[in-house]
Amino acid sequence: MNVLNLIRWKNLLLIALVQLLIKYAFLEPFGVDFGLTTLQISILVLATICIAAAGNVINDIYDVETDFVNKPDKLIIGTSISEKTAYNLFIALNVIGVGLGYYLSQSVGKSAFFSIFVIISALLYVYASYLKQTLLIGNIIISLLVALSIVVVGIFELLPVITTENRHTLFTFFKIILDYALFAFIINLIREIAKDIEDIDGDYKAGMRTLPIVIGRERAGNILFVLSLFPLFAVAYYTINSLYKNQIAVVYFLVFIIGPLVYISIKSFNAKTKKEYHHISNVLKLVMLFGMLSLLLYKFT
Repeated sequence: MNVLNLIRWKNLLLIALVQLLIKYAFLEPFGVDFGLTTLQISILVLATICIAAAGNVINDIYDVETDFVNKPDKLIIGTSISEKTAYNLFIALNVIGVGLGYYLSQSVGKSAFFSIFVIISALLYVYASYLKQTLLIGNIIISLLVALSIVVVGIFELLPVITTENRHTLFTFFKIILDYALFAFIINLIREIAKDIEDIDGDYKAGMRTLPIVIGRERAGNILFVLSLFPLFAVAYYTINSLYKNQIAVVYFLVFIIGPLVYISIKSFNAKTKKEYHHISNVLKLVMLFGMLSLLLYKFT
């Protein structure tokens, strides 16, 4: 369980679920030409979660000092798992993930796609070792990587099979995948800022320059509130303009996405304590989950 908690197994399951939903709930029901077989999509999922797991491990290695203050009861490295063991796990997961990415890129005849896995692996290390300490850049980079874990399915599924005849159709599907990636980016960015406000004490002692440390907790909370309005208005606009004819989809979005986003905005406006920001972070994770589960609705809408 210590190893599973170290690699953030729940987050990895969410990544795997989203990638499989894109293929089997969103693309397959419409009979879209595929670039990946069942084996190949399995390899893509495994490569992605291995690299993401490696990123979680290296992040925890560099976060020992801040975690000692922010969440001492959840500290794993140095207590349950040694730093040396964690580094070995980080290297092994990266080798497996990048290796699988190389094999997959070769098998679909797009060797250049291999660079995606190398770039993600490198950015996760740079994020943990340096970028996380910088103002907003680290938050933006990790949110972009979360979005890329969604886009990469479209890259491998659709780009290798584009022809003159199906170009318009496949680009339509790719654009929808990009919309989901944008949703994931915004939700994760808001969540990263909420976590920074929650962890301000430990981050300050570690000499980090996160948003709440630079501009203060109250101002960072105000920015969090303003940012929380963007996905709320965007999803509401999408529901009104694109889903209004489908009552099931409208009810789903109102109850599981728009409702929680309204709740998050209200909580962000009033939040003061570490516990409240932790709660906002958890609700945002649920919003991300329900947002991705909406892919199941497409064949009905």
